[in-house]
Amino acid sequence: MKFIDEVRIHVASGNGGHGAVSFRREKFIPFGGPDGGDGGRGGSVYLVAQASLNTLIDFRYQRRYRAENGHGGAGRQMTGRAGHDLEIKVPVGTLVYDDDTHELLGDLRFEGERLLVARSGRGGHGNLSYKSSTNRAPRQFEKGGAGEERDLRLELRLLADVGLLGLPNAGKSTLIRAVSAARPKVADYPFTTLYPNLGVVRVAAHESFVLADIPGLIPGASEGAGLGTRFLKHLSRTRLLLHLVDMAPVDGSDPAMNIRALEMELAAYSPALAMRPRWLVVNKSDLLPGEEAEARFQQICKALQWESPAFLISAASGAGCEALVYAIWQALPDLPPAADPMQTEDWGDESDADERLENWEGDDLDADWEEEQV
Repeated sequence: MKFIDEVRIHVASGNGGHGAVSFRREKFIPFGGPDGGDGGRGGSVYLVAQASLNTLIDFRYQRRYRAENGHGGAGRQMTGRAGHDLEIKVPVGTLVYDDDTHELLGDLRFEGERLLVARSGRGGHGNLSYKSSTNRAPRQFEKGGAGEERDLRLELRLLADVGLLGLPNAGKSTLIRAVSAARPKVADYPFTTLYPNLGVVRVAAHESFVLADIPGLIPGASEGAGLGTRFLKHLSRTRLLLHLVDMAPVDGSDPAMNIRALEMELAAYSPALAMRPRWLVVNKSDLLPGEEAEARFQQICKALQWESPAFLISAASGAGCEALVYAIWQALPDLPPAADPMQTEDWGDESDADERLENWEGDDLDADWEEEQV
C-alpha cells in the first residue's frame, strides 16, 4: 500500500429542513389552527481516529464529503427527520487544519477520538411556532439553516517514542528489523526506504516502545536534495532521536562530518526538533576487527565532542543492539513528552516531485527516473 501522509478534502454538513405551513382540518373543527411542524436538523461531519489505518490513501480517491440534509416538517405537528451524521475515519495521529485560515482544528491521537469539523444546519420552524394571541392563522415559516462547508488539510504524523535519523544506507532499516517484528525492505543501494516504517520493540512482557524509521537524509535535503525533508515531520512526536552513522562508509567519507552535515539539515528544518534529545549510534562494527572498531568509535566521539549517550553496534549481527534497547527503555520514562504540534511550517501545493514520490514503488524506481530524464 502506498504511504500518503498529506491530503486536502472538502467537507459539508447537511442543511436543515424547512418548516411546514399547515392548518388542522377535521370534521366538526372548521378552524383548527396551524399545525405545521419544524424541519429536522442536517447531519454533522466528524473525523474519527481509527488505529487500523496507517495512511491517508483513501482520500486520494474521494475528496468531497457531504452529510445528509434534514427533512422538512409536515402537518399534524410532525417534525422532519434529522439527517444522519457523517463519520470519516482517519489514522491515529492525524492533524486537522482549516485550509483557508491554516488554523489547527484538532489532533487525533487516540483510538476512537472524534472531532467535529462541520456543524449541521438547524431545522426551520413551522407555522405552529408563530401562533400567538394576535396571529391566530400564521402563514410564515422558517427555512432550514445552511450547513457548514470547509476545506480541510489532513496531515498524518506517526506516533512513535523513538525516531531513527541518518544517511541512506546507514543501517536504519536493518536496525529496526533486528530489534522489532517490522520488516522494511533492505538492499545495498541508497533510498531503499521510500516511506516511514514503525516497529514495536518488546523489552519484556507488557513492556515495549515504538521505533520509527524514516527515509534517509543527505546534505542539501532542506533544499530538496534526495527525498528532501518531507518525512522529518514524522519524528516530531518522538521523545528521543537515534542518530545512526556508518562507521566505515563505502565512499570513504568522514563519519563525523556526515553527522555534522545532518545536524545542519535538522536545524534548518526545525530548531525545536534539533534540540530534541539525540543519541549517537555508530553502526556496522562487524566490518572492522574488534579493537579497530572500538578505536574508530572513540575517534568519532572525540571528533564530535559528543556528550550524550553513544553506542557501538552491528545491526546486521545484533552486537550491541540489546544494550541499546534496554538503555532506551530505561531512559524513556524520564524524557519529557513531545510538545503538542504547532503550526510552524508552511504547507503549499503538492509539487510534481511529491506526486511522483507517492506513486513510486520499489521495482519501478529506475523506470520512473529514466522516463523523467527523457
